[in-house]
Parts: sequence; C-alpha cells; structure tokens
Amino acid sequence: MSTPPLLPSTMRVFERGWLSANNILFIDDATGESALVDTGYVTHAAQTEALVAAALDGRPLTHIINTHLHSDHCGGNAALQARWQPRTAIPAAEAAAVASWDHVALSFDATGQQCARFGFDALLHDGDRLRLGGIDWDVVAAPGHDPHAVMLFAPSHGILISGDALWESGFGVIFPELDGESGFVEQAAVLERIAALDARIVIPGHGRPFDDVTGAISHARSRLDYLQGDGVRNATHAVRVLVKFKLLELQAVSREALFAWMRDTPLMQRIHARFMAGQSIEDVFDQTLRALAKAGALTTEGDQVRNQD
Repeated sequence: MSTPPLLPSTMRVFERGWLSANNILFIDDATGESALVDTGYVTHAAQTEALVAAALDGRPLTHIINTHLHSDHCGGNAALQARWQPRTAIPAAEAAAVASWDHVALSFDATGQQCARFGFDALLHDGDRLRLGGIDWDVVAAPGHDPHAVMLFAPSHGILISGDALWESGFGVIFPELDGESGFVEQAAVLERIAALDARIVIPGHGRPFDDVTGAISHARSRLDYLQGDGVRNATHAVRVLVKFKLLELQAVSREALFAWMRDTPLMQRIHARFMAGQSIEDVFDQTLRALAKAGALTTEGDQVRNQD
C-alpha cells in the first residue's frame, strides 16, 4: 500500500468506512477556531463526538461544514450542535428544506435512512471562500451524485475535499437519474472541473486520501460512461448500495424485515416502477441479495441476513 499523502498540521482526517462518511477536522490555534467537515451517520454520532473531543483536547468545536446533506455526511450534526453549539454551514440550495425539515425535499425518508433534525447558521455558494485551519478554501459546486453538493479546494496546497464527487475508485450513486432528472451530464462536468483544478491530493467522502488524482479521474470517467450507457445499471447499483447501507446500519436483520424495508422505502418504489417494472419487487430483492452475497457483502444464516465487510 502506498504511503498516505502528507497533509498540513492543522488538518486531521478521520477515515470512517462506509456507513459514516469521512470527517475532516481543522484546528487553528492562532484563532482558537476549529471546524469539522461532514459528521457521519446518526447511529455513529457518539463515536464522531468522541473522536472530535479527543482531537480537540478541551478546545470547542466552533464550526460544522457539510459537503452535502445525505445522511452519512450530516447525521452527526445534531449531536455536535448539542454539545458545542458550532456555527453550521450547509449548501445554499438546501436552506428551505432544512429550515422546515421538509421530509419530501430531504433524502432521509426517501432512502429509508435516519437523521436527527439539525439547524444551520450559514450557507455555502459556489465561489465562496472559507478560512479553515489557517488555509483558504474555495467552495466548488459539485452536482451529479447530489444536485446541491459542494467540494472544498485549497489552491495554495492543491488539496481537494471532494465529498462523494470523486473517490479513489469512483463516485457516489448518481441519485437524480433515479427520478428521471439529469445527473450524468453534471457528474461529467464535475470531473472536468476537478481536472482543471490541478489538485495534488484528494480527501474523499469515503476511503483513504490519495494523490493519484489523474488516475482517479480516469477511472471515474470510465465508470460514468458505463453507467450512462444504460440507466438500469445505475438503478441496479443504487438498489445494492441502499440495501448494503441498511445492513451496515443494522448489522443483522431477518430476511422478512429487510424485504419489508425495501418494499416500503419510497426511493426503492420509484426505482422499481421506473426501471424494473417487468419484475416483481420480490424478484429484485432476491437478485440484490444474491449479488451482494456473491460480492462478499453479506451472508445468510437461516432467515437472518448479516452484514459482511
């Protein structure tokens, strides 16, 4: 395995796995300010709080910044707000939905996931500049995976905090396409924009920080071409990702309960109607479990379905 890229001393990355997104903590002793980019899933909130508290070593957390508002990136907001009352910045287009806690506009109910209600104090717009850890960061719009997502780029250091717009081995599910909205074109444009930034280090929403940015972009473009060639591929991938996420959350669940969750989850219903109407949802469920088992992502024991990492 290659050596992790070196980051400025005012930055620390908590690599969290796949139920919780990575957290990036900034500590600026000169100003007394600190900031956490993305806060993980709600069931990991106590872990997130403990990690942050240990690193802060008695300092307060003064800011939270969310790259986007999927549950694995903002699920710890409420717990951290309750402890430290940090100022919280979210993508500007999400302001109305968060202010009214609009269950239709927000993605949590639609995906069958959880998120404790939180508030916000500031909005992130494309082109804004933030000062984090003594470093200037540009806010860069990153629609595709999520239409309202943003990234953070430090030109002086060539560091990109990419959220789910670019991973070392791909990017997040292109959710808008699942509802018949444009997402592939936007994701392609985001990859072009990342290439133009000339980033030297990427801190992704999931997985380790990496410095082969050109290789990651090339891989992501190939992946996007594959998905864009047939929308059913993106839909099938999304179903498997959502089921795996639920297993990561529950760890073990009866087959009957997992099927009931899938059947009743609004986004799953819409995916089935739009892309898989020729099959019963029971057949889609069975195929999904077989595919995840073949990939080593789950095991079955009698009626129990268990997560496997």
